[in-house]
Amino acid sequence: MDSLTQILLGASVAELVIGRAVGRRATLYGAALGTLPDLDVLINYGGPVENFTYHRGFSHSLFVLSAAAPVIGWALWKLQGLASLKQWMAMAWLVLVTHVLLDALTVYGTQLFWPLTEYPVSGSAVFIIDPAYTVWLALGVLAVVLRNRQDMKGYRLNAAALVISTAYLGWATAAKAHVTEVAARSLEAQGIAYAKLLSTPAPFNTLLWRFVAMHPDGSYSEGYYSVFDGRGEVHFDRHDSKVALLDTVNGEWQVERLKWFTHGFYKVSQNSPAVVISDLRMGVEGSYVFNFKVGDILLGGKVKPANERVTTSRGAERLPLVWHRIWDRSVSLAP
Repeated sequence: MDSLTQILLGASVAELVIGRAVGRRATLYGAALGTLPDLDVLINYGGPVENFTYHRGFSHSLFVLSAAAPVIGWALWKLQGLASLKQWMAMAWLVLVTHVLLDALTVYGTQLFWPLTEYPVSGSAVFIIDPAYTVWLALGVLAVVLRNRQDMKGYRLNAAALVISTAYLGWATAAKAHVTEVAARSLEAQGIAYAKLLSTPAPFNTLLWRFVAMHPDGSYSEGYYSVFDGRGEVHFDRHDSKVALLDTVNGEWQVERLKWFTHGFYKVSQNSPAVVISDLRMGVEGSYVFNFKVGDILLGGKVKPANERVTTSRGAERLPLVWHRIWDRSVSLAP
């Protein structure tokens, strides 16, 4: 999730655990620990594909964080006291673990079980920025910070806000299961063969959902469905992927790494002379967030391996259409 959400989640959890014992320091320490795992973005792993696929790696491991939490808790206890050692350790562990579990509900891969496996868990139940989730955390933290610390009402409001925000994640997970079933039925009814199906919320909400169906030949179809669409089928638009361009670079580390990290949801395109792999999970058709040049086409058609990030338009001009599509299925989000 975005940094603000993680800061607020950390602050809210810390206030719940040690707020009454340490006062305003709980907000500060919770906010700091809430953003700690994401500091791995400051690490240069050696190249664009490496930085993309190693992010949310060891720093988001449940094993690593569970080992680090007692040490961090002990250090804070020695530094501040006030709360018990057990409370400090519990606070550190809960803040760190809730951070990575929330990240795992987004579509970007989170390596929860590193080093046993690097498998990138991507629940794709919430968008990376979702105001409907974040606003409750903000209200809960403000309820504690702005009220008299001797008044228990602020702490109760913070606890209630955490319950509501967690219930929202439950709603998102249930909605995902429902819309995925609708999309699968639509593909079957339309006679569209597919190898795998991705469902992910559209930007900033869990009411409109985007689907990507990968076909056996490497092409893919994109469709949208709003929870207000009723019994209507999902309309899919098919798009080509020039997978044959990878023939001479298959086996190269960056190519295989992107295939693995995207769970197979990728497209191959040619931006002469570059061969580009785009992650279909993040963005919309024509405006994907993560694109990498994996090769250059040489004379004779051979491809020279490469590893470069390609910047493209984010399609921000289409964002207002997302809101309209929630309520009106005739609205098109196509480029």
